[in-house]
Amino acid sequence: MSAKSEHIQNLLKTLPNKPGVYQHLDAEGKILYVGKAKNLKKRVSSYFTKSHDNARTYMLVKKVKDVRTIVTETEFDALLLENNLIKEYQPKYNVNLKDDKTYPWICIKNERFPRIFSTRNPIKDGSEYFGPYASVRVMRTVLDLIRQLYKLRTCNLNLARENIESGKYKVCLEYHIKNCLGPCEGLESEEEYNADVESAREIIKGNISAVIRHLKEQMQKHAEELQFELAQSVKERIDLLQKYQAKSTVVNPSITNVDVFTVMSDAEYGYVNYLKINEGAIVQAHTVELKKKLEETDSELLELSIPEIRQRYNSTSKDIYLSHEVELEIPEVKIHIPQRGDKKQLIDMSLRNARYHRAERLKNIQIVDPDRHTNRIMQQMKSDLRLSEEPRHIECFDNSNIQGSHPVAACVVFKDGKPAKKDYRHFNIKTVEGPDDFASMEEIIHRRYSRLLQEGEDLPQLIIIDGGKGQLGSALKSLELLGLRGKIAIIGIAKRLEEIYFPGDSVPLYLDKRSETLKIIQQARNEAHRFGITFHRKKRSKAAVKSKLEDIPGVGPATIQQLLKKYKSAKRVEGASKTELEELVGTSKAQKIWSYFHPDA
Repeated sequence: MSAKSEHIQNLLKTLPNKPGVYQHLDAEGKILYVGKAKNLKKRVSSYFTKSHDNARTYMLVKKVKDVRTIVTETEFDALLLENNLIKEYQPKYNVNLKDDKTYPWICIKNERFPRIFSTRNPIKDGSEYFGPYASVRVMRTVLDLIRQLYKLRTCNLNLARENIESGKYKVCLEYHIKNCLGPCEGLESEEEYNADVESAREIIKGNISAVIRHLKEQMQKHAEELQFELAQSVKERIDLLQKYQAKSTVVNPSITNVDVFTVMSDAEYGYVNYLKINEGAIVQAHTVELKKKLEETDSELLELSIPEIRQRYNSTSKDIYLSHEVELEIPEVKIHIPQRGDKKQLIDMSLRNARYHRAERLKNIQIVDPDRHTNRIMQQMKSDLRLSEEPRHIECFDNSNIQGSHPVAACVVFKDGKPAKKDYRHFNIKTVEGPDDFASMEEIIHRRYSRLLQEGEDLPQLIIIDGGKGQLGSALKSLELLGLRGKIAIIGIAKRLEEIYFPGDSVPLYLDKRSETLKIIQQARNEAHRFGITFHRKKRSKAAVKSKLEDIPGVGPATIQQLLKKYKSAKRVEGASKTELEELVGTSKAQKIWSYFHPDA
């Protein structure tokens, strides 16, 4: 037993059966990976007692020379500690949180007669900060609403009591246009001003119903005291708030103070979306992007993100809605996975936000780094279709015939996920009589790959057959005859439900309708269908023209070719004048052609 192995084995024996955080270290004492565990002994031991199929995990374990552990009181404490350690040390094998963008916040300044404004640079001066807002438009909507409802100051004067009492300041234009009530000259009391700030604070938090209730009480009081102008002013505020609430409500207004977390991922990245819901309205929304390191599952990505995002947003919500099951316990917080109704609607909305963020991100990658975009898609296809290698070269086949007439087939080629049109091929079916798609598929697959083998050409990594189990079975027979079964991956796609069939598996695979893998398969299938149909139409058209001209007595193939070269179709030959025909083929043949098309003349 090596010194490293002996040290690790001794260490494993001493680990506690308690929650905590573990750190894998290399020979130089550098942290390679930080993880949390419900049971430190079981989790850390699993790295050294199991064989790992994943290459990155295998390499990680190979480099580990020491393990440090920190025992915590609860699993949730371990989760928070893990998060802080990852942010501090940025270990090589941990998920990277990519969030470099500076988002704006709404600030309620810590000062006498507080200002409310937006900022991208929160500072620790005792002020309150709400956000960050992923959407600047949403933040501005909230600030505009507050400015319409409350006449809060926008100046940065020091409104200390002694400054106001000494008459240091004079009211500005904002006072004269009735956007401010003049606290700088003592024209508005601190108590009245702070009451408006408190209402604005509730609006920012999303507690609009509470503000409306308070305003209705005010309106009633003014009406009872016969202060009708003040009552009307308050009523206008209520109307404004109700309009805003109607626009911002996305589900049942009774759903209040809830955090929603959903996740979606591809081969390289995970995308976790967070929505803060208050009274049925989204008051905060944010998506974080996580770089995968050890093929983390969606549930693991969600577990990693929840404490980080809640900490960043200072969330105190007692209810969390999730898209996936997680092994996570947060004290005094209930975790739900909604299946129907308004709560499920929130999950769907959050997932749409995650997909949108991913789509925008991928568009940028495609423009800035097309090679990375291609590599990602190839990696995704390999994962989705359980392939042994990336499908850089794909060939897709389709048959075309109408009641067995003029049977043809098409082969289209995709390289790096894009059509390679110069490599497309047509096939005339030679050995099959009648409408037999299975036999036709068997013939063209054999002809295509026997030729590639003879000529020493590169074989594809993936063959797509347009059809279900029957078509796929026929193609497999030819691959078996050529000794290629198992050497080239092959799948069938059935049109009705876009089912993906694999050899020897009667249960089809259903890919997500938004999956890039499915989109490339569909594009190849549709391209093969288009290419085959175009060839089939040309063949039918040519056959129809030729047969019509061949029926003319005394007109041979050379004359037909001469006619088609000039007129392109039998219909145009029919429309030609006798003189034109005589100039082209001579008087005798022109007479025969003219008489055939104009028997009454």
